[in-house]
Amino acid sequence: MKEACGVFGIYSFEGDHLAKPVYYGLYSLQHRGQESAGIYASDGKEFRGRVGMGLVNVVFNEENLSDLIGHIAVGHVRYSTTGSSVIDNAQPLVVESKFGPIALAHNGNLINAEELRQELTGYAFKSNTDSEVIAALIAESKEKTFEEALISTLKKCRGAFSLVIMTLDKLIGVRDQNGVRPLSIGRMNDAYVISSETCGLDVIGADFIRDVTNGEMVIIDKDGLQSKTWSRGERESLCVFEFIYFARPDSLVMGRSFHDVRVHLGKYLAKEQPVEAEMIIAVPDSGIPASMGFATEAKIPYSEGMIKNRYIGRTFIQPTQSMRDIGVKMKLNPIRDAIRGRKIVVIDDSIVRGTTSRQIVRLLREQGAREVHFRVSSPPITCPCFYGIDMPTRSELIAANLSIEGIRKYLEADSLGYLSLHSLVKAINIPKERLCLACLNGEYPVKIPEKMQSLKLFFK
Repeated sequence: MKEACGVFGIYSFEGDHLAKPVYYGLYSLQHRGQESAGIYASDGKEFRGRVGMGLVNVVFNEENLSDLIGHIAVGHVRYSTTGSSVIDNAQPLVVESKFGPIALAHNGNLINAEELRQELTGYAFKSNTDSEVIAALIAESKEKTFEEALISTLKKCRGAFSLVIMTLDKLIGVRDQNGVRPLSIGRMNDAYVISSETCGLDVIGADFIRDVTNGEMVIIDKDGLQSKTWSRGERESLCVFEFIYFARPDSLVMGRSFHDVRVHLGKYLAKEQPVEAEMIIAVPDSGIPASMGFATEAKIPYSEGMIKNRYIGRTFIQPTQSMRDIGVKMKLNPIRDAIRGRKIVVIDDSIVRGTTSRQIVRLLREQGAREVHFRVSSPPITCPCFYGIDMPTRSELIAANLSIEGIRKYLEADSLGYLSLHSLVKAINIPKERLCLACLNGEYPVKIPEKMQSLKLFFK
């Protein structure tokens, strides 16, 4: 699964060289998007910015960062969930309006983007993203003030959206009615900071203040920070996969440490799916915290069993199966002497198509593992996501089409065990009603249009 995007913004009351702090913030959020990166800054009179394809350190350098002068700055790292991976879709998006220029960075996915696009028949779209739909609705609004135009636009949007928006003199952070994607507020000396995750605050020395709540809009300008509720009544539904996989382990949300949650996922998994083995290993890096928890609870030694090449992209987003298999071999290399002749338990955070997991089992056997038992620190993924995760259709999700025994046979593992939904919620320690569990139980907090359902739930 491709992660959700990452957004970042700073408003300074004194400084005007914010591009570097935004660069470092985006660097910390790089795990959320590796297709493109962008930064725009405002000095109160004009925008200066740059977007490009690739990683943050590929798009930016000392020279082009020094040109981005301003006391407000916004940044974005992107994975494409709506819109193809091309430069026209890179963010922040900048549009002109009667309120002046607007720069918008979006994390999430609208489920009514096509419907809203039809309202903008006279607008000349430059991209095919749902993010530009949001920006265009603001720009084309008949409302008298920018704030009224923004609220009017937000009330039309359905789905998931955490936004960082910049005008010539304001920085705005917005979270959708359900709070599907995270968004945090921090303070650094003379500046306020908004980031998708708290790890973005940590890297620049900003103190975490709080999360932006669902249906909240925070506005930062020369008068400081003010909070407004633009929507109420919807239940909070934070994506459960932020806890399982997406967010960096050193980030916090709702007062919970993602690392701590993942360690507890492993402990509960060991209780529910015990196995006799000689060694616990993880699928790095996302499976490591759960492996540590599993090993502690099962009293089986944990060891590094595979080395990850961190310069290889995610294996199962390649266009062909042959490329996926090659990608796994390039990305993960078993430590032969550590696993040879042993009964091992492999811990991973999830299984999507199953192709990567099967290749891992085969690699471990080829390097001499006597038995390979596979354990998963989340329940089976049976339904696709419509809220900003580029997840396969239902026909491609292995757990939607095979029993657990069928999956075990496909993986060629000696045994297979998943964490239960009950224990998942217990480990997260947040009420079930405040989480989006749709990919695990099919209960979507925001109703999905029938046409969209038919395309993604049943067909490739």
